[in-house]
Amino acid sequence: MTDASQGTSRRGFLKSSTVAATGVAVASNIGRMAHAQGSDEIRFVVIGCGGRGKGAATNIMKTKGNVKLVAVADAFGNKASSAIKQLTRGFPDKVDVPEDRIFTGLDGYKAAIDVDCDLVVIATPPAFKPQQFEYAVNKGRHVFSEKPVAADVAGVKRFMAAVEESKKKNLMIGIGLQRRHEPHYIEAVKRIHDGAIGDVIAQRVYWNGGGIWHRNMADLKKILPAGMEPTEMAYQCNNWYHFNWLSGDQICEQHIHNLDVGCWVKGDYPVECNGMGGRERRLDGDPTMSQIFDHTFCEYTFADGTKMWSQGRHLKGDGVFLNVSEFAHGSKGTANPSGEIMGPNAWKFTGKRLNGHQQEQHDLIEALMRGEIYNEGEYGAKSTFTAILGREACYSGRSIKWDDLWERGWDLAPGIDNYTLKTDPPTMPDDDGKYPVPLPGVYSPFEKEEA
Repeated sequence: MTDASQGTSRRGFLKSSTVAATGVAVASNIGRMAHAQGSDEIRFVVIGCGGRGKGAATNIMKTKGNVKLVAVADAFGNKASSAIKQLTRGFPDKVDVPEDRIFTGLDGYKAAIDVDCDLVVIATPPAFKPQQFEYAVNKGRHVFSEKPVAADVAGVKRFMAAVEESKKKNLMIGIGLQRRHEPHYIEAVKRIHDGAIGDVIAQRVYWNGGGIWHRNMADLKKILPAGMEPTEMAYQCNNWYHFNWLSGDQICEQHIHNLDVGCWVKGDYPVECNGMGGRERRLDGDPTMSQIFDHTFCEYTFADGTKMWSQGRHLKGDGVFLNVSEFAHGSKGTANPSGEIMGPNAWKFTGKRLNGHQQEQHDLIEALMRGEIYNEGEYGAKSTFTAILGREACYSGRSIKWDDLWERGWDLAPGIDNYTLKTDPPTMPDDDGKYPVPLPGVYSPFEKEEA
């Protein structure tokens, strides 16, 4: 395994590849089918049986590939069994998962990946993705990982080290930043890179939504094994979006899509960020149920001095501004990277707008069928780190440099490889049941402050 401490500067982090100008960059043609035992069947397993795990499995089964789901793993057995029943109803000929290939617990991913398979789909909370990705790569499996690929700096480093190993093994690595597979984005970004709006001098990116789910203790009891009492770890894993160590906050979990588009458009990643945010309305401000912010605003600065402004928000209410989009402002015009150029080189995408979640699986499965390999791991990690940089700027109220955060940022889940559903999680409520909430001006973005 590549040493995760290597390439710690921004230059070292970025130097091994450039940002792809199109949605899918084929790295090499290995001239063979990428399936087990010479068969044209692609055997895959799913780690994490929530909405995106079931969604990705469904998308894979809707491709033209000869695919077969052969194992699943989830922290909670009832979720895994329910997912298999649902998928079997929809695709009876593409599911072969007997009871002994349904694995549970926080370490169940190992047994699932150990099953004879070609492709591993990782759709777990971000905190767990680096260890699962690393294990899959060590086993020589192709991987599709949902975004973000980590929740903290230590996780991104671990993921990046495994990406380097995956290159040595010529493994397919797909990342769930599906806009890079959508034709309207691909064509618009290509035109921007070809100079349609001149030099990109500023960008605006948004994920302003209406809110997210929360699961109470009664919900948790329904999915726990018979006889197991609810634990704090089980509660947090079932409400993973609400805990920073698990989700990375909304800016990582959802707004990463827009940040990724901005970096794709720019062809670079920021060197610095300042920001602000808070949690006035998150679950009615109840500190006993959630610790993440409900709004963030970031100013990212690139090496050439240009800016990208970011809004991320979860707020409900009449007339609240809801917007999920990206805009690029250039020296010769303006662009909406989802399919429109405004200015002297005006253009608008007129083709069919494809479902990105489905298209990314078409691209991945068809490439495997052809024996072609591409690797999206690096931009998945870089865009995740961009989101973490923004989060830490908002939490702390500081202006933070990429290199400084890479060198000294937090490991939010030390010892995560040994966690079970009975382990005390790294974030615990106080005596009043309140979870710690980062306070700008007090919170430090660095695990180790400089002397």
